[in-house]
Amino acid sequence: MAGSIEQIKQAILNGASSEELAALEMPESVRAGFVRKDEADMFDGMDSGDKDPRKSLHIDEVPTPPLGPNEVRIAVMASAVNFNSVWTSIFEPLPTFAFLERFGREGELGARHNLDYHIIGSDASGVVLDTGPGVTRWKPGDEVTVHCNYVDMEGPEGHNDSMIDSRQRIWGFETNFGSFADIAMVKANQLMPKPKHMTWEEAACLGLVSSTSYRMLVSPNGANMKQGDVVLIWGATGGLGGFACQYVLNGGGIPVGVVSSEDKVKILNDIGVEAVIDRKAEGFNFWDGDQPNMAEQRRFGKRIRELVGEDPDIVFEHPGRQTFATSVFVAKKGGKVVTCASTSGYMHTYDNRYLWMNLKDIIGSHFANYKEAWEANRLAYLGKIHPILSKTYPLEEAGEAAYQVHKNLHTGKLGILVLAPEEGLGVSDPEMRAQHEDQMKAFRSFE
Repeated sequence: MAGSIEQIKQAILNGASSEELAALEMPESVRAGFVRKDEADMFDGMDSGDKDPRKSLHIDEVPTPPLGPNEVRIAVMASAVNFNSVWTSIFEPLPTFAFLERFGREGELGARHNLDYHIIGSDASGVVLDTGPGVTRWKPGDEVTVHCNYVDMEGPEGHNDSMIDSRQRIWGFETNFGSFADIAMVKANQLMPKPKHMTWEEAACLGLVSSTSYRMLVSPNGANMKQGDVVLIWGATGGLGGFACQYVLNGGGIPVGVVSSEDKVKILNDIGVEAVIDRKAEGFNFWDGDQPNMAEQRRFGKRIRELVGEDPDIVFEHPGRQTFATSVFVAKKGGKVVTCASTSGYMHTYDNRYLWMNLKDIIGSHFANYKEAWEANRLAYLGKIHPILSKTYPLEEAGEAAYQVHKNLHTGKLGILVLAPEEGLGVSDPEMRAQHEDQMKAFRSFE
């Protein structure tokens, strides 16, 4: 006889043992947030900014995710919104069903993902419910966070860096069965220990952006930041930028944060970022029609030197089109521009003379491999990196949360409560939390 989500939820909240959780029957269906294949053209002809995730992201019952070799099903206590949640829900730059169809052609296990609905979500904290054949490291009852690098590691090309694997995917974006659901299906090599001093919703906001920032700045696969490096950080109070500030400060670097309001300047000052540029207050306009504004780029570079005395060794780049030309221009000779996204547009225009003649590097960076994600999570586990969570929504309002991110009305990360009935639950080490309460309060001000 099939079990129920309510039984699973109550068992977790009541501290059920591994054996008790393992004995629970899986339900036949779960609540989930998903987009529909037959609605993939619903926004055709509209400007990107007018597309509304609240209209495309549905919350309803769907069949419980399957379980196969080296896979794990987790009860999702909390999740978080990322830009890929927005892209999926507005079907840009293309409907993600193309990813699921391609996955389906790879074989029987991939075919399970190729459905007429796509459960999204690439961040999660939760509890292991059951494991498939071949899983030895994890068991029912383990409290975990999830990173989104979904890869089998069958191909040889991925064994130096799994992000290079030809079949590497982002869970919940290029796969089905993501975290906007009561139960999610992941690879065993996506799991990491949940920080014991964090709530479910805090732990859920770590995986994607913290690991991405770690690879971009700290890893040899990224900028390989060293002590004393000046790092220019666009969107320094956002999900990516807020973690980038922490990694620069922790690593002995000198962050220069770029924000768009006086309140955000104060937030950065409060967490130890002394050099901050309020681009809105200082009236920076990096474009002259459809061309980069060289005069404004020079003024921006001068402002950075006024603050820290030199040009940036590293530019932490993710807005894309609106900022990329300026990033290339202001990086010091021999410096690095490391980029992981293009939230303001994918087609970049910049003056290549300032790249090649000044021996600068552009480094493409996409999420993180398991080792990098594990190290980023370990720093959070040790209390060295803190979550940046500004607001949480119930699963039923996931569309509204995605809308807030789409319209850039948020700061930091927006969480989604899934099985957690309220905020503040999940802390199993209150003493450690008390030790870090002041720092965590500072990062909760990212709202």
